[in-house]
Amino acid sequence: MFKPLPISIGLRYLRAKRRNGFISFISLASILGIAIGVAALITTLSVMSGFQLEIRDRMLQMVSHVTVSGYGDPVLDWRNVDAEVRKNPNVIGAAPYVEKEALLQGARNQPAMVRGIDPAVEAQVSVIGQRVVTGKLTDLKPGEFNIILGSELAQWMGAAVGDQVTLMTSDYRVTPVTAVPQFKRFTVSGIFSAGYNEYDRGMAFVNMSDLQRVLRMGDGVTGVRVKVKDMDKAADVAKEIGTSLRGEYQATDWTTENINMFRALKMEKTLMGILLSLIIAMGAFNLVSSQVMLVTDKQADIAILRTLGLSPSGVMKIFMVQGSLIGIIGTISGVILGVLLTLNLEHILKGIETVLGVQLLPEDVYYVTGLPTDLRVSDILVISAVALIMAFLATLYPAWRAARTAPAEALRYE
Repeated sequence: MFKPLPISIGLRYLRAKRRNGFISFISLASILGIAIGVAALITTLSVMSGFQLEIRDRMLQMVSHVTVSGYGDPVLDWRNVDAEVRKNPNVIGAAPYVEKEALLQGARNQPAMVRGIDPAVEAQVSVIGQRVVTGKLTDLKPGEFNIILGSELAQWMGAAVGDQVTLMTSDYRVTPVTAVPQFKRFTVSGIFSAGYNEYDRGMAFVNMSDLQRVLRMGDGVTGVRVKVKDMDKAADVAKEIGTSLRGEYQATDWTTENINMFRALKMEKTLMGILLSLIIAMGAFNLVSSQVMLVTDKQADIAILRTLGLSPSGVMKIFMVQGSLIGIIGTISGVILGVLLTLNLEHILKGIETVLGVQLLPEDVYYVTGLPTDLRVSDILVISAVALIMAFLATLYPAWRAARTAPAEALRYE
């Protein structure tokens, strides 16, 4: 009795048992449609965010947060660069590296990115030492020309620990007779598995000094890899490093080096969100239908309220309140269902696999042992806002139609 009249009547219409059961069924279908759409959006976006986070974490195990390199030429004074980089308070590690794309020859030939590292400091910028499944990173001793291959690369080449592979580069050594490509035999001393296809299939590690000798770089390196405290601030740290260094150096961060992949993942998530929003839109269309039929069913009530002095805007508010409450109930139900589904998704997936006797996410295909999820409050808030806006917009036309009801016409046959 203390509520405004439109809100009070709108709540009464929502609770009341209607004479037409079909209208109640359509209203229930609207609530279910909105709830299912919201739950599906929350779960799907959480899974996509989880996969994106998993890919990013695995990729950053092998990619430095910030890379300082020259403009095409080897960095000769890399020790000074390393010392200058470490002065930045946001830097927690740095290590020089030499990198070259080469052809590895074994039972099969395979192009790969060969990275020369210093095993003594490599742990400061990557976890490659923890990903070596056979052998040890410390086996990469200078002058022994050992090499550690990615697991899929070794399998494809038919190489095992103790075998020899030939590293051939695109650089040529000129002799009095002809130009000869540079090549060198390396002994496989280990195999690593990063859990990321791009590296397991296309990367190998050698000692930095060995690769310098093969490439005839002297004491020069390709650059210095840097690890920062907060990788989300890597772009800002890269700008600070680039400003502090004197000379022809460029500092790039992991987001710019892999910008195409992250743009593709973001676009995929956005498109998936737009497509799944159509489920919520279907619930909103059902809400339009139920509200239109409700307005038709309540013609006499509307006419009586108008004759008692209720304005057309007051009539419009009644049906806007009633329809918006349906949207609110559907949205809240969908959020609760979506959160519960996301939190228990891995158990549900295992149950489905047990019942069907299949493996829905094979580890050798997706490189994950479970179903990664990342439930974000921001996604829930955006999805809830979209659902509530759609539900509110769905009430406008039926409410406007109710406000145009002429009392005399509605009561003529009563």
